Amino acid sequence: MTPPDPFAPQLGLTFEETRPTRRIWPVRELVAQVRELVEQQYGDVWVEGEISNFRPAPSGHLYFTLKDSDAQLPIVLFRRQAMLLRFRPEDGLHVLVRGRVSVYEQRGQMQLVAETMEPVGAGSLQLAFEQLKERLKAEGLFDAARKRPLPAFPRTVGIVTSPTGAVIRDFLNIVARRHSGLSVLLFPVSVQGDSAPAEIESALAQLNAASLADSSLVDVIVLARGGGSLEDLAAFNSERVARAIAASRLPVVSAIGHETDFTIADFAADLRAPTPSAAAELITEAQHKIAEHLATQFNRLARAARFQLLGARQRLTRSAAADRAESRVSMLLHRLAQRLDDFSFRLEAALASQLRYHQRSVADLTAAVLRHDPRQRLAQARERLAACRARLERSLERLLHASASTLSSLDARLHSLSPLAVLDRGYALVLTAEGTVIRSTAQLAPGDQLTTRLADGAFTSRVESTQSAAANSGQNKRKRKQGMPAE
Repeated sequence: MTPPDPFAPQLGLTFEETRPTRRIWPVRELVAQVRELVEQQYGDVWVEGEISNFRPAPSGHLYFTLKDSDAQLPIVLFRRQAMLLRFRPEDGLHVLVRGRVSVYEQRGQMQLVAETMEPVGAGSLQLAFEQLKERLKAEGLFDAARKRPLPAFPRTVGIVTSPTGAVIRDFLNIVARRHSGLSVLLFPVSVQGDSAPAEIESALAQLNAASLADSSLVDVIVLARGGGSLEDLAAFNSERVARAIAASRLPVVSAIGHETDFTIADFAADLRAPTPSAAAELITEAQHKIAEHLATQFNRLARAARFQLLGARQRLTRSAAADRAESRVSMLLHRLAQRLDDFSFRLEAALASQLRYHQRSVADLTAAVLRHDPRQRLAQARERLAACRARLERSLERLLHASASTLSSLDARLHSLSPLAVLDRGYALVLTAEGTVIRSTAQLAPGDQLTTRLADGAFTSRVESTQSAAANSGQNKRKRKQGMPAE
């Protein structure tokens, strides 16, 4: 209990009037009040540290933690700002972040809402790049004295790049628009991956060999590739590619990546173009210096405009109530987007857990199926099928033998009943010209033509005279009585 103020009676105050008041804050109101104070106090800060726990969200927002040896700070980079990055953030990368400090109310967590981000220092690939660069520079591969000038009026350009990328299309479009008489010879290679350095080295060697055989075939070589991260450009930071460029008899133009991308191939080449499109303009005698100057002034103007815009936004944030309301709405939308990302991460984790559960179920079912291997049943069914097939073949064989025996017996019976068999015993068939069988002499008349059929053939005869069997028998008897031979 708070003791009464001893001076209260002298001042004419009662105990209840001197009692201190106590304000009870709702959590949401307190966190919102702290957030507003923090955002007003730290509306534009630069923070340096190392990226860890990097998580890109499906919405395009980037979430990671910026840490040093003693502390860490959550960072959120919303999609509109993330699209302006000129490099790919990853864990372990040392960066410098500019933004405003805020509080994520749903977690009661302080975070930095980033506006811009740029790398600081060098990683492992950058260190290897610097070491190789210094070694080749010491050997003299980058000396200006060994650089060969480009031909003033090239007839054919050999371009070494991927045949499917946008680089070759942009290059051909610019050449066709600015110098339609210039021929372009494409040598397709891989521009990314483990095999890319060997393919690029082989392409440079073959183009030089072809130029030795025919000096008008290629006048200058362009080594081109689109932009990418340090890992994507690793093939052009290879020592063998740099030495192949240095050994080239033809002048080599390096047009790799964007204007801010530098590779070992750029230093070894006779000329570096900021982009493949710029290489096409250089070869076609474009006003390179003017274009570069305009690009530089444009970049400076854009940076100055962004700086002025950021300063004006900060001044308006501190002075204009309407803008503060807009800022509150914007932050509310950002917090809702962040909550949505949290839900998406939780959903992704739940789906992954369900997937692992179903994978284990499928593995258990697979093991159960393997324990009841259907191959044994299939082998037994095959054995039964083979036995049935053998029995069927034996039955068919017996049926064929029985049918053959029956057919042989019927053939013998048919042969015994055939008229041809009678003819084989010495008999003959006598037929008229119309094919009628002669059974009596009464059917004959002198002059009739007859066909006699024997067992082995037939012959034709003519009737001279006819005599009945009774008359013929009487004549024979008389002749025998007279001692004459019978007919």
